[in-house]
Amino acid sequence: QVQYMESGGGLVQPGGSLRLSCVASGFTFTTYMMAWYRQAPGKEREVVATITSSDGVTYADSVKGRFTISRDNAKSTVYLQMNSLKPEDTAVYYCNAPGVLSAGTRRTYWGQGTQVTVAS
Repeated sequence: QVQYMESGGGLVQPGGSLRLSCVASGFTFTTYMMAWYRQAPGKEREVVATITSSDGVTYADSVKGRFTISRDNAKSTVYLQMNSLKPEDTAVYYCNAPGVLSAGTRRTYWGQGTQVTVAS
């Protein structure tokens, strides 16, 4: 069974840092691109960053230069280092492997997410 367990969120002041972790299971982690997403209240879920199986990375324009995605294949874990946080980064953050789909519904799987709140 595919599962994602996100952690590391919390309340941080503007300009602060957080490191999110996501442990994945139920599929061959090393062969899939991984992605971090976020969803703010009243907004659509958006892609924040992606990392391929060969460590190629992409970032949303809004986080370039502030966030860094990385992966540890031995631990089936993907990370998101977030620096210089802004109030507009406040959201629930999720990870998944976009290419891993349910055999029945052909939809991607989601974990419970981790809340990041940036406020003074």
